[in-house]
Amino acid sequence: MIDLDFIERLIRTLDESGLDHVEIERGGTRLRVSKSPPVQAIEEAEPTHSTEPMGSEPPSDPSIEAQTEAPAASPSVDEDLVEITSPMVGTFYRSPSPGTDPFTDVGSRISAGDVLCIIEAMKLMNELEAEASGTIHQVCVGDGEPVEYGQVLFRLRP
Repeated sequence: MIDLDFIERLIRTLDESGLDHVEIERGGTRLRVSKSPPVQAIEEAEPTHSTEPMGSEPPSDPSIEAQTEAPAASPSVDEDLVEITSPMVGTFYRSPSPGTDPFTDVGSRISAGDVLCIIEAMKLMNELEAEASGTIHQVCVGDGEPVEYGQVLFRLRP
């Protein structure tokens, strides 16, 4: 059995660390604590399991409500756009180092093989290269934000 004090200490430790999530198993109980909600939970807008004791209502978090409503309110994507997705889980960076110009921006013309961004995973900097030529129509992720495998990073007009 995992007690509430242990969970609270685990959450504080996770907040102070550079990790996005941690999963542990203790006494036959598995617990996963994550800073960011799973992509699936946002898309489906279904309630997730809570660590709150039974009988108490979780506090309302407007940021979570905004995230669950955003996909339904987003305009339809042009069918001729090519989506460039993340090949891994990590942290998205638009430029090679802080304070420098981004690799690419909306309206930039790119060619196959051009570096679009860096995804940091486990302290390794991985350059993501364009697989097609075109013009950047949309940058879908902010600098320094965590990304999931398969998450759309850019939309490209060929």
